[in-house]
Amino acid sequence: MSDNLDLLAYEKALYKDGVKLIAGVDEVGRGPLAGPVVAAAVILPKGAQLPGVNDSKKLTAKKRALFYEQILAVASAVGVGMASVAEIDDVNILQATKLAMKRAIGALELTPEHLLIDHLTLDLEVPQQGIVKGDAKSLSIAAASIVAKETRDRMMQALGILYPAYGFEKNAGYGTKVHRAALAEHGYIEDVHRKSFEPVKSMVANGKQGRLF
Repeated sequence: MSDNLDLLAYEKALYKDGVKLIAGVDEVGRGPLAGPVVAAAVILPKGAQLPGVNDSKKLTAKKRALFYEQILAVASAVGVGMASVAEIDDVNILQATKLAMKRAIGALELTPEHLLIDHLTLDLEVPQQGIVKGDAKSLSIAAASIVAKETRDRMMQALGILYPAYGFEKNAGYGTKVHRAALAEHGYIEDVHRKSFEPVKSMVANGKQGRLF
C-alpha cells in the first residue's frame, strides 16, 4: 500500500459521508526564538496523487521544495496565514498558532466543509477534527505542513540576508548554538525576536537594548 493510501483514511471516511471540500490545516514555527508562526490550509481534490508527501519534518529541504510546487499545482485551494512576533508575545504562542490557522482557512478561495487539523481544534463553526500527529496521518494535513514549512523557511532565509550574524537561513529562528551566541554578542532584534521566549525574555527583563534596525 502506498504512502498516499495510508494517509487518506480520514479523507475517505468524509468523502463517504458526502463531504467534498476537506481542508487540512497545520502550522510551523511554534518553537523558534525568532520569526512568525505560519499556518497553511490545503484542500485537495478527491483522488489527489502526491506520492511521497509526508510530514514536512521528515523531508529534506530539496524534497520539500519539490513537493511544495506539486501541492500548489494539484490543490483545489491553498491558504496561508501567520501571526507576527508581536502577536505571539501579546497572546502567547498557542493562541497565536490558532490565529494563524484561522487566517489560513480564511485565505482559502473555497469554503471548506470540514477541517482536519494537526493536534488542535478551533473556535469556528466548521465541522472539524483535531488529529494527534495529523501531519503523518492525513494527506491533507501533510500537504499543509509542507506549504507552511516552505513558506516560513523562505521568510527566514530572507531575514538571514538582512541579519547574517544570527544564521536564520540555516536555523529558521530556532535556538541553535550559533543563534544563541549571536544573541549574546549582538543582542536581540526588536521586530524579529520573541520577547516572551528565553533567553530573549531575560535579556529584555535585564534592560539589554534590542537592535532597532
